[in-house]
Amino acid sequence: MFRGFELSVKEDFLSIYKAIGESQHEENKRLVDECLDRFRDGSGDLLAAKMTAEWFPEIDAQVFISHAHKDSALALGLAGHLHKEFGLKSFVDSAVWGYSDDLLRILDDAFCYNETSGTYSYAKRNRSTSHVHMMLSVALSRMIDRCECIIFINTPQSITSRDYIKGDKTDSPWIYSEIAMTRLIKKRSREDHRGIGSVLATESLGTDTRLRVRYDVDLDHLSKLDGETYGKWTILSNGRAGATALDTLYDLVPPSPIE
Repeated sequence: MFRGFELSVKEDFLSIYKAIGESQHEENKRLVDECLDRFRDGSGDLLAAKMTAEWFPEIDAQVFISHAHKDSALALGLAGHLHKEFGLKSFVDSAVWGYSDDLLRILDDAFCYNETSGTYSYAKRNRSTSHVHMMLSVALSRMIDRCECIIFINTPQSITSRDYIKGDKTDSPWIYSEIAMTRLIKKRSREDHRGIGSVLATESLGTDTRLRVRYDVDLDHLSKLDGETYGKWTILSNGRAGATALDTLYDLVPPSPIE
């Protein structure tokens, strides 16, 4: 990670580019593979590294887009615009990564279900959930580290509506984790990142509405980016693509004082 931005825009921002974003990710979609045998070692234990590579693979990326589950259309529009205007290849986790809920269902059916009682073991489900969420968390952290630019889309879907103006709380544990990692991961120069060439858009997974936990989030280290400034970036780039387009953004928006 070199720079991070907090993008605050309306829900229909760049909506005309959504189809481009969708078509770009269509080629990356994959079917959920329900066979666990190839993830086992000689003793029958599951191998986390192989499962992570299959369900949460790392990709080459320049931009990591963090967004709430309900802001998927906005993220696709942003990804589509970045592809059309700057030639940046985009990626949406829901299109390529296996859903964590799907992997959980497969593991729960294989290891947590009691055929006699027709129920799932509470203790075993806690364990399977912790394993899957840990793999996803590690994968997200690795991608944040690999990406040169981080863009967090800040809407009422990501930061709770009551605190949206203050922007200091979220109901999503994944957004909380991603923002926290942008503070903890060691910053690297843009030169270290160059040669990595695509855009990652990762959506924050929906959470069970029966359990509401609100996480404090600190966005002070992210540079502020609104729709007007984003438009200026497009104009000033004037046909520049890839890394040179990102350089224009870095020059246009000064770093946060504590970035």
